[in-house]
Amino acid sequence: MIQRQIESGLQQDFGLGKVIVLLGARQVGKTTLLEALSRDANNVLMLNCDDQEDVMLLEDKSTTELRALLSPYQYVFIDEAQRVRNIGLTIKKMADLKLPTQVIVTGSSSLELANDINEPATGRTIEYRLYPLSLAEMARETSEREESRMLHQRLIYGCYPGVVTDTAHAKRTLAALANDYLYKDLLAYKGIKKPDVLQKLVRALALQLGSEVSYNELSNLLGIDKETVENYIGLLEKCFIVFRLDSFSRNLRNEIRKGKKIYFYDNGVRNAVISNYAPPELRVDMGPLWENLMVSERVKRNMYCGSFAKLYFWRTHDQKEIDLIEEEDGMIRAFEFKWNPRVKSHEPKQFIKTYSPSGFTVITPENFWDFVK
Repeated sequence: MIQRQIESGLQQDFGLGKVIVLLGARQVGKTTLLEALSRDANNVLMLNCDDQEDVMLLEDKSTTELRALLSPYQYVFIDEAQRVRNIGLTIKKMADLKLPTQVIVTGSSSLELANDINEPATGRTIEYRLYPLSLAEMARETSEREESRMLHQRLIYGCYPGVVTDTAHAKRTLAALANDYLYKDLLAYKGIKKPDVLQKLVRALALQLGSEVSYNELSNLLGIDKETVENYIGLLEKCFIVFRLDSFSRNLRNEIRKGKKIYFYDNGVRNAVISNYAPPELRVDMGPLWENLMVSERVKRNMYCGSFAKLYFWRTHDQKEIDLIEEEDGMIRAFEFKWNPRVKSHEPKQFIKTYSPSGFTVITPENFWDFVK
């Protein structure tokens, strides 16, 4: 098992009297992490809410019934908790019992789970997110040199645990993810009326990787209204398939103010969606793939180290642009991503003069480790 970066943080939060909520896409390793956390525990109750019998142990239970369920155990792990109706209210009741039992719930989407928790369980939970393996996590297991050697593999096949640990069957694993697992919660959600349109939308987003996305263009392409496009993209975000960056705009008149770029949390899933596993030397999209890998790695890095930095892209109407802007505690950092280190990149003078960023760094395969660690 590759040790996950958030494991020590989770352990430090044991015994604080709060329910720990661990969110992340299916197959990113949540159950494996729970098993690792329970290694030294004496009394563990593991519930899997994909099993209806386990759901019945939790759904619509009184405080007395929950006390009887939890109290014999040191740890109670509730996997896929979004399957339980009114899970937020159940979590509130668990936390209010003030038992020594540490409860950890996981969810493969934030659809029902996060929405229910936000209101009834406010102040009673500590939330974590788990992503596909990060380059830093894998380098700790092997070395930065070894992971640099595997960079082409990561760019094409991504970093899902099942792909990393079984490269021989990477295509089969990714096909199952892209066609089944990742959509499982979405397709059961009452807001999805046209699952075929959802899959076409994901493909369209995959083909526009690294480019600014127009909801109007997607609406015309898919034959659905703009509001449905926006709603579906929001749902894809809540299932941890994609995430979006807004445009950075403060002072300049010619800045694009309402633009959005959409990235995939995993390169392998993106390539599975378009069924393209061609090696780097045969591809025309290596620039977008490198950008997607680096931006997603920065999201993982910031989440795992407790950074609250906001991420944006910057572009003007006359095509001046910066791939990534990071704003934290009043400081602005700018990053440009170049797959080919020999391609020159120039600082946009207009941006530098207006915002005085603390740094402008070009990230290439030769210098990326400080950016992702």
